[in-house]
Amino acid sequence: MTQPTDCKREEFIENNIGLAHSCANRFKGRGIEYDDLFQAACFGLVKAYDAFDADRGVMFSTYAVPVILGEVKQLFRDGGTVKVSRALKDIARKANAERERIISSGGEEPSVTELAQMVGCGVEMLTEAICAARAPISLTVSDDEGVRELEISVMAEDERVAELLSLKDAVEKLEETEKTILFERYLKNSTQSRTASLLNTTQVQISRKEKRIIEKLKVLLK
Repeated sequence: MTQPTDCKREEFIENNIGLAHSCANRFKGRGIEYDDLFQAACFGLVKAYDAFDADRGVMFSTYAVPVILGEVKQLFRDGGTVKVSRALKDIARKANAERERIISSGGEEPSVTELAQMVGCGVEMLTEAICAARAPISLTVSDDEGVRELEISVMAEDERVAELLSLKDAVEKLEETEKTILFERYLKNSTQSRTASLLNTTQVQISRKEKRIIEKLKVLLK
């Protein structure tokens, strides 16, 4: 088994995710869903990584297992509710600090990928940290018309899932060209000009269609 000094943080966590599964499996069938057990175990794995001292002369697994089990046991004491770990709070705090530092120095809005690299974690882990910390998320799109930013508050998990499912259903009702525009503009962060080139049309047409798509989604989501 690798030690924390052998590879990067995210890679190490992924390589040792089996420890989280192993610890979570010990508590299966005791009244808490496995996904919640595993999430608590993952919190413990990250916590163990951050606190591990290789100079103590012990294997990481020897140190980590009690820490992971401690997080899972805490889950039972909390009545089955997964609390936000200090590790995730710390990631969210660092990411927000980096974003503020870049913007205050006159830099451009950093992407989620760039922020993840700055704080030393994966995109998925940063996204989870932001959601868990209930921090506001800024969605930024740069195009020929300038920069647009939409700030939203993260909802509780059940509300967020319901909203995402509603949005998914609404998107499925769009025409294929509309789906492509939505994908290029808001997921790939392509400019209107690049999207227009892809669809063999003009930037003005894309701008008009995009506005109609947004209005269409608003109606479908009511």
